[in-house]
Amino acid sequence: MDELQRDRTITIYDIAEEAGVSPATVSRVLTGNAHVRREKRERVQELIAKYNFVPNALAKGLSNTTTKSLGIVAADIRNPFYAAVFMACEQAAERLGYTVGLFNSLGKIENEEEQIERFRQQKADAIILLGGRVDDLVTHTAFAEHVREICRSTPVVVTGKLDRTPCYNVRIDASNAMRQLMEHLFELGHERIALVGGRLDVTSTYEKYQTYSSMLHARGIRESGDYVVNGGYDYQSGYEGMNRLLKLKARPTAVVAINDFAATGILRSVVEHGLSIPGDISVVSFDNTYLSELSIPKLTTTDYDYDYFGRMIAETAIAAAEGRDPAPETRIETTLIVRESSGPAPGTGGHPSGTARKQKRGAITGA
Repeated sequence: MDELQRDRTITIYDIAEEAGVSPATVSRVLTGNAHVRREKRERVQELIAKYNFVPNALAKGLSNTTTKSLGIVAADIRNPFYAAVFMACEQAAERLGYTVGLFNSLGKIENEEEQIERFRQQKADAIILLGGRVDDLVTHTAFAEHVREICRSTPVVVTGKLDRTPCYNVRIDASNAMRQLMEHLFELGHERIALVGGRLDVTSTYEKYQTYSSMLHARGIRESGDYVVNGGYDYQSGYEGMNRLLKLKARPTAVVAINDFAATGILRSVVEHGLSIPGDISVVSFDNTYLSELSIPKLTTTDYDYDYFGRMIAETAIAAAEGRDPAPETRIETTLIVRESSGPAPGTGGHPSGTARKQKRGAITGA
């Protein structure tokens, strides 16, 4: 900042970036607004004194400008997961008096960068990134720099992670979701458990794989590399991955699909090979989208309470836009929904799945 001070006039955005707060928060401190946490107020005041900062009327006006709109960039709205999250965000935002705009990046970084910039030009009060580059295990440096620049004027909320940026984070506890599925399969007597779909350069998939591996190890079960089939997050990846597994001499007795979309491909592959679900192979999944209810058999899967998930994303974005300093990170708890696709491992006396049940915080109850 000292170098910046010699080269140009310090702005409200410079103060906000160094203090780790939004420009709106700096504005609230400058105007004596009481709705700022004491520690953040003191941090901003120290920087104001350090740089002898005096805001001009234009900067103050910009910091108080509001359009009552949120911009959402989704990785691929055709995926039922993103569709469900977007709908929940939109409904929560509307209840709070905000409108929502949507761009679909189709997983292309150039689309994401262009769409984020367009939302900034449209003066969106906050920008929400659903998937895409924020899912990367290793943050894309140029993309992070672009988002960091956006954050100087507009709060950004992500559903993954974006290192070296002041983004707010609302994300699913992927490790716990995998833990719930694995514990369920262990209770049913399964040991030969496969994981199909997803890429290990995606944070949530990597976290799921790490939990999968560590839970097998904790039970003294040797992990088979043949049982981990990476790919994409769509129907075709599930179908092709399951075809590979069914060529193995010792095929798995249970399969964890990376999401409901991939699970539908897995179900088709199993049926085409003349096997039954869950009699020969159990199939479990993540996301609890509408596909899990439409599948035959209905899928055992993990649920994220989309209404709550969307509300937390929208409320975090709006709170940040209004300078109310929301929590920098929020984790969404997961719930296991037990349906027809999971059952005892062949030849064991595992507890049958029965009718649909819900598992939350370790307890199983009737649906």
